Amino acid sequence: MRVVAQRVSCASVLVGGERVGVIEQGLVLLVAFAPDDGREKLDWMARKVVGLRIFADGESRMNRSVRDVGGSLLVVSQFTLYGDTSRGLRPSFVGAAPPDRAEDLYDRFLSACREKGVRVESGRFGAMMKVELVNDGPVTLILDR
Repeated sequence: MRVVAQRVSCASVLVGGERVGVIEQGLVLLVAFAPDDGREKLDWMARKVVGLRIFADGESRMNRSVRDVGGSLLVVSQFTLYGDTSRGLRPSFVGAAPPDRAEDLYDRFLSACREKGVRVESGRFGAMMKVELVNDGPVTLILDR
């Protein structure tokens, strides 16, 4: 499982001109799954992103989590995070889970994040999406499990 987490002051996802997910302060999570990902990885990643201390405390130090600041998650599926560009100029996506498996993992990850007590918005799996965000900091982290 691979996640790109971006701390944002606001973000939204549009599908065909319709806003399907909107958050204010929080994290945008671009997520991709490998074929062998399972419940253990999903739970680990959900705990990790909800607990990441990357929001400022009263002394402007990154010491608070998205839960601590009352923020939200905007979770967007993005299989291209498993794009392999080591050979040639066209990426290979053989490392990504097949669509049926990935959609199930995506839905389960959304549930795992919600179980951690934060508000979760999402994109639409498999759709062409436009993601709008204001990266706060900027703070961007890559998480692999």
